[in-house]
Amino acid sequence: MHSKAQGALYDSPGTHRRPHALKETGKPCRKTPLYSRLHLLIIDELGYMPITREQANLLFQLISMRYEKGSIILTSNYNFDEWGKVFEDPVVASAIIDRVVHHASIFYISGESYRLKNKLKKAN
Repeated sequence: MHSKAQGALYDSPGTHRRPHALKETGKPCRKTPLYSRLHLLIIDELGYMPITREQANLLFQLISMRYEKGSIILTSNYNFDEWGKVFEDPVVASAIIDRVVHHASIFYISGESYRLKNKLKKAN
């Protein structure tokens, strides 16, 4: 284990408001190597905002670069069988899922939203 762990958290809605990471040349932006070197990358709320085919391809590239090299924590309100719709491309979705689940521990959480539950408590 490294003495200085590095990590980053990117919420998907915020990420999609930023300029595309893909340059005119079709190559990933200069930050992409940074994302591949982090010990832990957290992607929160994947699929909350629409994901274009171009963004899905970028995510595939990022996950492929990190595959078996760095940890990823990924949250989504969508089951894997819905990812084809989320990414506008079932083939890319399948490739992403294949890499994400290969060495994964998967946790399914169901039930009421804690935010909504607490809000309703405060309202009463």
